[in-house]
Amino acid sequence: MFKEAIMHRPKDQFVYAFDEKTVHIRLSTKRDDIEQVNLIYGDPYLWENGQWQTEKMPMKKLGHDALFDYWQVEVNPPFRRLRYGFEISDGEEKAIYTEKGFYKEIPRHTQYYFCFPFLNEADLYKVPEWVKNTVWYQIFPERFENGDPNNDPEGTMPWGQGQPTPSVMYGGDLEGIIRRLDYLSDLGITGIYLTPIFHAKSNHKYDTIDYLKIDPQFGDERTFRRLITACHQRGIRVMLDAVFNHSGFYFGPFQDVVKYGEKSRYKDWFHIHEFPLKFEPQPNYDTFAFTPFMPKLNTANPEVKAYLLYVARYWVENYDIDGWRLDVANEVDHAFWREFRKTVRAIKPDLYILGEVWHDAMPWLGGDQFDAVMNYPFTTAALDFLAYENIDAQDFQKQWSKVMYSYPQPVVEVAFNLLGSHDTERVLTACQGDAERVRLLFAMLLSFPGTPCIYYGDEIGMEGGNDPGCRACMKWEREEQNQNLFMTVKKLINLRKIHPELANEGTLMFMDSSHPDVLIYARRGNVSTVLCILNCSRKPMEVTVPQEFVGQSVQDLWNEQRLVLSSCIKMDANSFRILKTM
Repeated sequence: MFKEAIMHRPKDQFVYAFDEKTVHIRLSTKRDDIEQVNLIYGDPYLWENGQWQTEKMPMKKLGHDALFDYWQVEVNPPFRRLRYGFEISDGEEKAIYTEKGFYKEIPRHTQYYFCFPFLNEADLYKVPEWVKNTVWYQIFPERFENGDPNNDPEGTMPWGQGQPTPSVMYGGDLEGIIRRLDYLSDLGITGIYLTPIFHAKSNHKYDTIDYLKIDPQFGDERTFRRLITACHQRGIRVMLDAVFNHSGFYFGPFQDVVKYGEKSRYKDWFHIHEFPLKFEPQPNYDTFAFTPFMPKLNTANPEVKAYLLYVARYWVENYDIDGWRLDVANEVDHAFWREFRKTVRAIKPDLYILGEVWHDAMPWLGGDQFDAVMNYPFTTAALDFLAYENIDAQDFQKQWSKVMYSYPQPVVEVAFNLLGSHDTERVLTACQGDAERVRLLFAMLLSFPGTPCIYYGDEIGMEGGNDPGCRACMKWEREEQNQNLFMTVKKLINLRKIHPELANEGTLMFMDSSHPDVLIYARRGNVSTVLCILNCSRKPMEVTVPQEFVGQSVQDLWNEQRLVLSSCIKMDANSFRILKTM
């Protein structure tokens, strides 16, 4: 038994209140080392005849990554408090694992054990329920549709002409989004994520000038209100981008510092190393990356904090937005985000709070800051598997499992899963123009736990490299769209809505596959299970069906045929099957 690989902490993803009555407890062990784990648990104050009263419950192995197996059990403590430990067996040796270490015999006193002090309702992960069933569509407003040429900035290029550059303008605006809402409804979209729409100098608007004003080239506040109303009438939620890590160079308070230097009343709104200000070759004040045009805001400053929290309230209170996506969220202090959450949730208790964090984000996901983060680890694993072909199906399974078991289940259910964004090359480009590989990626995206997001134009096969190539104008001419891909994405979205096992009512379980190009996983619901098989080989193949499904009657959700599964199933190259037990 490799005791040094056994891991549990009485907090974070290892133990948490799942709902008002249920506690999830997890343990990780060396992969393929342990045969059985039992939870030993009891109320710390329940004693009889001088003996602490305990029970045992078997833990279930959820899955594994490259190094570890993950075990979990659900407990309903009658008095909402627990002391607990683990009885672990590898088939030859048995050990009792507690907070104070390993023992051969079960310790009799509660002080040895891990502690879950009390199941407080205030500590629950209160994630918005609506997010679990939302399919998002990310829009870069300047490139989606030009609905009102009257607000085009000087020098606007004809739609789609030439190649996108960091400075070119094409005239996309809010009126254009309103015009295309029927398209989004037809696709099945129920949430829109807009990159910044506030007044800024650039085309991307991450360099804010005025946080309380819609950028004039996008329209005005009345246009934005019409957009929100039109979206809500169609059952579409709207999430805005909050750039609170930094402002733009032309933000009023920073311009005051540029003008008055050390005498500016706003000098402490920023992280300035010395005066006078220096902009090149490297600014002498903190910025986003090293660009002098995005000075970092000092969110510990009471005035800055009050101003940004007012901005956060303003757009929720006055325009009824449904979510905030928080740009460069990991570089802002935790204290600010805790106040941010309290502020916006006091106005709208089911507002979605999404952080941009590209790495392990557990420090922000304790239930007191964000609901979720953008799931770029999923993006990386999916593209490495199906686009770049750097890893095989088993490696993908390990990477996704590591992500999934790094967070509490409520967080995973609202994780923002994406294949591409305004910061990455387009998915078809990543797949070297192979639309069949893109179909496989969408099949996976739309049958995984979390809340999936489609980057505008990916559903019709647009191409483009990293920024600025991924920010080309949306192609609205049908002859320039891949309609087969569009219909595939539309159908997958519809299946996710009709069969909740494919969304967040089904537990994800990977199945062993005998082939490196075959990914098999089940989405287990309370009544039925959906079996997903992806043949990611470029050749037709007979795929071995997991033994537990052999002989079962299933419905192929893609073609609505019914069949009884045999030990093998024939599959075309680059194809998928979605089979629901009956």
